[in-house]
Amino acid sequence: MKSAEQVFPIYKVEHDALVSMQGDLSIGFELILPELFTLSNDEYMNFHQTWVKAIKLLPKNSILHKQDWFVEDQYQASFGDKTFLSHASERFFNERPYLAHRCYVILTKKPDNFKTVTSASSSLLRKHITPSEATSAELFRDFADSAGQFKRLLEDSGLVRVRRLSNNDLAGTLVAPGVLEQYCFLVSADDEPILKDIHLKDGIRIGDNFCQLYTLAEAEHLPGLVGPRITYDRYSTDKTKFSTGFASPIGALLNCNHIYNQYLFIEDGAKTLKKLEAKKLRLQSLSAYSRENAIGRDATQEFLNEAISQQRQPIKAHFNILAWTDDKTELKDIRNKVSSALAQLDAQPKQETDGAPQIWWAGLPGNSGNFPMNDTFDTFAEQATCFFNLETNYRSSLSPCGIRLGDRLSGKPLHVDLSDEPMKNGITTNRNKFILGPSGSGKSFFTNHLLRSYYEQDAHIVLVDVGHSYEGLCEFVDGYYFTYSEDNPISFNPFYVGAGDVLDTEKRESIKAMILALWKKEDEGVLRSEYIAISDALFNYYESNPEFACFNSFYEFLKGPFYETMKNSRVKDQHFDIDNLLFVLKPYYKGGEYDYLLNATENLDLLHRRFIVFELDNIKDHPILFPVVTLIIMETFVSKMRKLPKETRKMILIEEAWKAIAREGMAEYIKYLFKTVRKYFGEALVVTQDIEDIISSPVVKQAIINNSDCKILLDQRKYQNDFPKIQQLLGITDKETALIMSMNRANDERYRYKEVFISLNGQLSRVYRTEVSREEYWTYTTESAEKAKVKAYKKKYGDIRKAIAILVQEEHDTKHTAA
Repeated sequence: MKSAEQVFPIYKVEHDALVSMQGDLSIGFELILPELFTLSNDEYMNFHQTWVKAIKLLPKNSILHKQDWFVEDQYQASFGDKTFLSHASERFFNERPYLAHRCYVILTKKPDNFKTVTSASSSLLRKHITPSEATSAELFRDFADSAGQFKRLLEDSGLVRVRRLSNNDLAGTLVAPGVLEQYCFLVSADDEPILKDIHLKDGIRIGDNFCQLYTLAEAEHLPGLVGPRITYDRYSTDKTKFSTGFASPIGALLNCNHIYNQYLFIEDGAKTLKKLEAKKLRLQSLSAYSRENAIGRDATQEFLNEAISQQRQPIKAHFNILAWTDDKTELKDIRNKVSSALAQLDAQPKQETDGAPQIWWAGLPGNSGNFPMNDTFDTFAEQATCFFNLETNYRSSLSPCGIRLGDRLSGKPLHVDLSDEPMKNGITTNRNKFILGPSGSGKSFFTNHLLRSYYEQDAHIVLVDVGHSYEGLCEFVDGYYFTYSEDNPISFNPFYVGAGDVLDTEKRESIKAMILALWKKEDEGVLRSEYIAISDALFNYYESNPEFACFNSFYEFLKGPFYETMKNSRVKDQHFDIDNLLFVLKPYYKGGEYDYLLNATENLDLLHRRFIVFELDNIKDHPILFPVVTLIIMETFVSKMRKLPKETRKMILIEEAWKAIAREGMAEYIKYLFKTVRKYFGEALVVTQDIEDIISSPVVKQAIINNSDCKILLDQRKYQNDFPKIQQLLGITDKETALIMSMNRANDERYRYKEVFISLNGQLSRVYRTEVSREEYWTYTTESAEKAKVKAYKKKYGDIRKAIAILVQEEHDTKHTAA
């Protein structure tokens, strides 16, 4: 038995580099790869070409060792200062399993007079290890320059971020293990340093972990065809082919603890070709005795022809998967998973036993120079890099603003910023959002979740709805809910000026616009004298200090003091028909048909209320009420936009009501809103479900879609045949179409969720899970029976939070009893 000190192959860690006992120099990098399921076919090709070009920068006698770690982990909830729903969400996702990923690239430069290592001459089996060549400053400088060029070329692709590993990253510290320790003991960078026994007899065992090693080391075990991408059948349709990286089945899609090692050995190309020429001649002379020799001769001939005719770089390569578990009974399951994953690549898996310790030992960062070369095969950089793992997990945003969504593969919760970070990074130019989803796709559910998230981040939200989709959320956050019914009609008071508020020009103008809208039809012109008269009336009305400002007192002022003034000035009939005005406005005065509309005595402070819902379902076709109400809604939001502090986020969401608003001559206002809201730290959202609405409305086409950099689509399978129309209208790329059509095709049956597609100006496109806790579900639900149940429980227990908590507990008890 040997101690680790006796055989450990790394001599020193200094100058952010590793020096092996053999004199090999190694420089390490950590790579942040593109997120899984987000690259297009062209991007896969570009990324592949980037790797090929980067490899050509490496000097001869160097090794590229790419090591991808995929380790089972669990989401750790944070139960800090959370709201009721945020706390429920944390509890719901706590300990959700997922596969954590990290990627290292170690570049190693071997001494020029190195001796080739085989399985029989590994340093693991030597009695004495001595450096064969002393390192020199010049050699190190040249190699560091090559490594720097390699890093720069990868970063210039725009697809990957590269960070050089420091001494502490390589060797570790007293509180954090470095990459050497991580590999030796199979621990994470976040774990505390710990020592484990390593057993190499009768298989590899590290501490409590039982390891299995699978290799791709022989040409006959490799797939016949390789490429940068592969079609992922689970997310593909007849019309759309969904792509993942060629090696993804043995990367993020292989659901077990594993390390995927990828080795490329860059030797002297001229020497390699010379050796192959000799091999071809040898096989030629032996071809008469065996068909295998004849086939080998032809294969070698083809390889040489390709190398010379296409200027390909001949290299040696090796790929292996080290999988492990701390439960010995799971080894068979792991073997099946790995074999199945390799079979998806059309590769033949080989489980290493006798040579496994030497191959595992060479996987130690900085020790790839000690790799047994009899376990490699000849190929070209173009083919070898197809086996590189190109993708990583979804990443959370660090921005304080955003919404909680789920990783597509595991459901791990992510914080996704759809507003501020994209603008800061130059991806979008506005925060507006366009949400499209057919009935039943989870559109209102997602929108509820989005609004709740922004509300908890102190946004002011104004909602215009026609389907009672936000009643539950409004009640939960204690917002204002304006709706019309016969016994409780909708009521406002645009004349009211709250304490601390001022009657500014904007407020006056909005009241004037409303009075003129009540008085004149759309096709009737307004005389300048009439406009001035109403301005004068408003000014004098507020100067008279009314006891309670409302339409009734304003009408009485018009009918009394102002009427007398007009009569005395002799302009009453000639320039301003006040009798006509009083007659037309009479239905809104007390005793009139609409006396409730403009005389509200409660819910008056709309400026400082952060969640306001205007439910227009019962009046959307009303010729009088609807235009007035929409004017008041728009005045409310414009007032928030201009009067609230610049740092306060303002949101207006128009559900299906935008169709009615657009009909009523509000098209210009919607255009204005979508173009200017950005300047006031605001965002406008429009939600719709019908394709025809989008296509037929010039307002949506020109104002909404063109000024909404964030496009959110729910399940579009109903519109699969008509989708080219939507694709053209929304400017959706073929890559995004494949993502959209992949939604909800292979959902995890263990969890209840629907997927959502989000595109930020066509530059960043993702599909996420909308998965929420049961508390959130009962808050957002739009099912009438479930909404009625929440209302009944609220009435019974007096508090909506208590009502929802009891509903969830009853659900849990019922499920537990049934189980």
